Amino acid sequence: MHKLKNDTLTNKYLLFISTFLLVVFISCGTDKQNESVSTNVLENHHSDTLRADSTTTTSISTDTIVLTETHNEDDIVVNEYLTDRLKPIRENFKRINSITKWTSSDTVELWESLEGGEGAFYYLNGVLERIVTRHFGETYQLLTEYYLLNGKLSFVFEKSYKYNRPLFYDSTAMKENNDNQAFDFEKSEIVEDRNYFENGKLIHQLSNQDCGSPSTDEYLLGEQKRIKEYFDKLIKLKKKQ
Repeated sequence: MHKLKNDTLTNKYLLFISTFLLVVFISCGTDKQNESVSTNVLENHHSDTLRADSTTTTSISTDTIVLTETHNEDDIVVNEYLTDRLKPIRENFKRINSITKWTSSDTVELWESLEGGEGAFYYLNGVLERIVTRHFGETYQLLTEYYLLNGKLSFVFEKSYKYNRPLFYDSTAMKENNDNQAFDFEKSEIVEDRNYFENGKLIHQLSNQDCGSPSTDEYLLGEQKRIKEYFDKLIKLKKKQ
């Protein structure tokens, strides 16, 4: 009777051990399968990500299409308006955007839109030469480059993508809303504005949305105020770091 009791306990113990090992085995297999699926999804996610500049380093989510910063480019000359006055501004723009090695650079986070953004400050031998800001939204992206000359604004290059539909607007959302378009980066509207400053005063603005005719003094004053107010805000934000 005593032996039978011991055999029963032994069998129960072996059954418990077998069940435990089986659960562990199944659990490990499931974890590995999930890990494999997660890895494949992550790899597919990165391969499907659209980036205008794969070499640009940014803290913004890779779900976002990233506009390319200007590098080693000449400014376009559309007409002969203010040619002599614009020449030193264009030369300074070319000089700065051709710099490949900066002495130092700093970044700050910008949270003026739901998707966030960032500002990068570039220094050469202790002198601030350039600021680049990025702002992201569900329906747009804005890249602004500020070029300085003798410590003052010289040239401001604004580039924006206006998406045809919000980033999250896929084929399912399109069908649910009886729409005929889903988000398509290739259908984005690209807007470029070039702003030329002389001794801190905006003297000319050129947009790819118009014919390049001179703007009114009143309009330029309004644009000058808008640009300089935000530029001053960036400088103050950097000083608070």
